[in-house]
Amino acid sequence: MHGNYLYYLTQVPHDFYLVTDDERSVHHSGRSGTLPWGPNVHEAHVNRIRDMEFDVVLFQSREAYEREQFTLLSPAQQRLPRIYLEHDPPQEHPTNTHHWVNDQNVLLVHVTPFNALMWDSRDSPTQVIEHGVRLLQPARYSGELVRGVVVVNNLDRRGRRLGADVYQAAADQVPLTLVGMGAERSGGHGEVPNHELPGFMARHRFFFNPIRYTSLGLSIIEAMMVGLPIVGLATTELVTVVRNGENGFVDTRIDRLVDAMQRLLKHPDEARRMGEEARRDAQERFGIERFISDWQQALWRVTQ
Repeated sequence: MHGNYLYYLTQVPHDFYLVTDDERSVHHSGRSGTLPWGPNVHEAHVNRIRDMEFDVVLFQSREAYEREQFTLLSPAQQRLPRIYLEHDPPQEHPTNTHHWVNDQNVLLVHVTPFNALMWDSRDSPTQVIEHGVRLLQPARYSGELVRGVVVVNNLDRRGRRLGADVYQAAADQVPLTLVGMGAERSGGHGEVPNHELPGFMARHRFFFNPIRYTSLGLSIIEAMMVGLPIVGLATTELVTVVRNGENGFVDTRIDRLVDAMQRLLKHPDEARRMGEEARRDAQERFGIERFISDWQQALWRVTQ
C-alpha cells in the first residue's frame, strides 16, 4: 500500500516483511512494481506468518487492523508492539470523525500535522512523522516545456475531492500534462514509471496540484526536490509548505491560480528562482535522514 511511501520507509535500517498471498491481491502484493526494493525488504506469505518472529506489527489499512490481524497473526503476535500508520485525513466528517484505532497500546502515526489535527484520535497515543523523500533517480529542473505537470492517479474516477473539476477548469486555460494511472481517460499522458517521474517532471515549468482534500502528496515533495515551483489549492497541509511568490502559489480561487500559472509560463526566470527555493525547502523539511530518525524514534518508543 502506498508504494513510494513504503519504499522511503524501508530506508530505515531494519528488516521489513510485506504480507503476500498467492493472487498478490490488493494490500498483499509484496515486492511489486518497479521500485528498487532493498535486501532488507522481504515477503511473508499469509500461510507462514503465524510461524515467523517479528518485533513490531505495522498496519496501514482499516481492514488489516480490524480483521486481518485476528485471522493472520497468532495470539502471541497480536500482543506485539503495534503501530498504525494513517496516511489520510478523515474521509467522512473532517473534524468529528473518530479514528477506529482507540487503544492506548497502539501508536497512531499521522503523516502530516493537519491529519493529526483533524482526526479525533481519542485514547490512542499519537506521533506525527512528516514525509521523507529521496529521489529514485537524480533530476534537476530544466523547465524547457512551457507546460505544467499534474500527478494524480485515476483522476476522472475520484471526483471533487481529488479536484477533477479544478484540473479541467485550469486545463482549459493553461497547458497541463496529466500523469498517472488512467490519465489517458482525461486526455493526459498516462502512467510514468516511478524511477522516470523525477526526470519527466523536471522538464515542466511548474507542478500543479488540483486536489481539494487529501494528505500532502508525495509527488508534490518529489517535484520540489527536483526544483519545480508548486501551484495548488490553499487547503490542508499544503498551506504550510508553499509561500506565495517564494516557492510557488496557493489560493482557494481557481482564477488566481490560473493567473499564477500563466505568469510562470511567461517568466521562466521567475519559475526557476521559485523552484530552487522549493528545492531548498524540501531538502530542509522532507529530507530522508530526518524521516529515518523520526521512525527510529517511533520504533524505539513502542518497543521499550
